[in-house]
Amino acid sequence: MINVLVLCTGNSCRSQIAHGYLYHFTDDKKVKIYSAGVETHGVNPKAIAIMQEDGINISHHTSNNIDEYFEVPFDYVITVCDNAKERCPFFPTKAIKLHYNFPDPAKATGTEAEITNKFRLVRNMIKEYCQDFAEDNNLN
Repeated sequence: MINVLVLCTGNSCRSQIAHGYLYHFTDDKKVKIYSAGVETHGVNPKAIAIMQEDGINISHHTSNNIDEYFEVPFDYVITVCDNAKERCPFFPTKAIKLHYNFPDPAKATGTEAEITNKFRLVRNMIKEYCQDFAEDNNLN
């Protein structure tokens, strides 16, 4: 089994979206997806809604702390924000570490429509990244 961890600051939005797409784009018989944060903030309801628009259900996801996964032998650790990359505690792993700093849609301001559009923009960026990751590493 190939273990993939997606890491963000609060495991509430970007890492949850990536978790959903990685699960969607990989073969669950050979890949297990985890997501965590250096803190836990709960799963963002807007992230749940924006993923549902694309047919991906993340409403059952939980916000987890990286400390919960120190014993998991990860093959890949993907940080999806600079803060998580900088604050990620050291834990012994031979994992390939990847990083992409996606904008934080939870910090979007403006009208409800403008905020929703920011979530969609970031969702689509993460979707493309996850699809490419799965294909490039033969995980689908």
